Amino acid sequence: MLLTSPIGSHTSTSGGLAKTGLPYADAAGSQAIQVYVSNSRGWALPPGDPKQDTLFRDGIGERGVPAYIHASLLVNLGSPTALTLERSVDVLEHALRRGAAIGASGVVYHAGSSVDPAHDAKAMHQLHEALLPLLDRAASGGLPKLLVEPSAGGGRSLASKVHDLAPYLDAVERHPWLGVCFDTCHAWAAGHDLATPGGMTATLDALVAAAGPGRLQLIHANDSKDDRGSTRDRHETIGQGRIGAAAFGELLAHPAVAGLPVIVETPTEKHVGHAADIALLKSLLPEQRS
Repeated sequence: MLLTSPIGSHTSTSGGLAKTGLPYADAAGSQAIQVYVSNSRGWALPPGDPKQDTLFRDGIGERGVPAYIHASLLVNLGSPTALTLERSVDVLEHALRRGAAIGASGVVYHAGSSVDPAHDAKAMHQLHEALLPLLDRAASGGLPKLLVEPSAGGGRSLASKVHDLAPYLDAVERHPWLGVCFDTCHAWAAGHDLATPGGMTATLDALVAAAGPGRLQLIHANDSKDDRGSTRDRHETIGQGRIGAAAFGELLAHPAVAGLPVIVETPTEKHVGHAADIALLKSLLPEQRS
C-alpha cells in the first residue's frame, strides 16, 4: 500500500511567519507548507522574530504539517562571480539555521548555472568546494537537509533535465544531506514530456536512476503556461496549463513519490487558488481513484 502524500502550498508570511502563514495554510487546506525566510530576490539575511518562530514551530507540530524553506532565487553556486558565490553560501547557511529555528525539514535551492561558457569546466569543481563543507556543517549540526531543484533549463544550467542530477550529485560525493526537489513546471520547460501518458512515470524513473533511491524528497507540483522545452518557468493552475491534470495523477501514483510532501506554487489570489489546486491534487491521489 502506497503512503499518502501530504499536499500543501507555498504560503504567504507577510505580516508574520505564524500570524499570517498558519491561518493561510489552514484556509487552503494545506498538509505541507513552504515559506521564504528572506527576500526571494535579495541577499539580505533577516534574523527572524523568535516569538513568531516558536509559534510557527509549535503550530506545524500541532498540525502534523511538514514545513520547508525556499532559499532566495538569487542563489547560484555555479556563478563565475566570487561575490555571488560567497553570498549564495551565506544565504543557504542562513536558511538552514532559520530552518532549524522554525522546525523546517529542508531548504530548497535552485541548481544554479555556470553563466559563462568559459566557466563551464570550473563550475562543478566550484560546486564541490562550496557545497560540500556546507553539507558537512548542516549534517553535523543537525540542521535541515538541502534539496537541490533542477532548473527550467537555459543559461548554462548545472542541472535542468533529471539525468543532470547524476554528475551534480557526484560533484558533492553524493553527500547524504543533499536531497532532490522535483518541480514539474521546470522539468516540462527543460524538455521532459510529462503530458503524454507514461511521460511523467518515465521522467520519475529516470530521476531515480540518476539520483538513486530515496534521494527525491519533495515535489513542486505546478502546471505550465508554456510549451514543452520553452525553458520558461511560468507556473499555471493545475489542469489549466500545458501539462494537464492527468499527468499529476500519474505523478502521485509513482512509487518514488509515495508519502513525499507535494507543494503547489501556482498563481493565486490570497489562498483561493491554492485551495482549489490542493483539493484537485488530493482527488488525484491513488486511494481516491481506486
